[in-house]
Amino acid sequence: MAPRCLLYYITDRSQFRGDEAARRRALLAKIAEAAQAGVDYIQLREKDLTARELEGLAREAVRVLHEAGQAVTSDQRLTTSLLINSRTDISLAVGAAGVHLPSNDISPAEVRQIWTLCGAGALARRQPVITVACHTTEDVLRAESENADFALFAPVFEKVRTAAAGLAALGEACQVRIPVLALGGVTLENAISCLEAGAAGVAAIRLFQENRIEDVVRTLRNNHAAK
Repeated sequence: MAPRCLLYYITDRSQFRGDEAARRRALLAKIAEAAQAGVDYIQLREKDLTARELEGLAREAVRVLHEAGQAVTSDQRLTTSLLINSRTDISLAVGAAGVHLPSNDISPAEVRQIWTLCGAGALARRQPVITVACHTTEDVLRAESENADFALFAPVFEKVRTAAAGLAALGEACQVRIPVLALGGVTLENAISCLEAGAAGVAAIRLFQENRIEDVVRTLRNNHAAK
């Protein structure tokens, strides 16, 4: 039996309407929706915020995920993990599951060292989940050699001012031991082609923020199971 399609929601509160307070409420509601629908990972990627603002939002996101977990029935179990973009310190401070590293960031090995040295109690004993942004097969091979958990390969499809890597390049990048998730222009219509190319799942902003997440999860996982 093939492993299920991994789903990875990347946040962008600027896409929601209203003032800052309204956008934050909408984002936290979407995070709760993603958790209830069974999304595996949520990357908090709000790069315009100060460290203090990001920490506050991250704490709210952790609270929302905890409450979403308590809301399910006894025969269900939520396993959504919160990752913080680039900020290992904030991830440790709020008790998040790990970090996402841009391609020019520190290495996964350095994150694990920081996690061990600075963690406290149960958090220090639990290894962080680390995902890495990759744009070439060489990037993916480096992420694998540096003990990343997942690679986010992008952009698979054409985006504004960014040329697409394409499905052939994605397929080549997926010939590694770590899971590779397809990112960049992914939609419900083209996601199945990413899975057929070898991707372990998909990562996206708009796919999750602009649709009912329960429908997205059901469609992608059903298609993945049938392929």
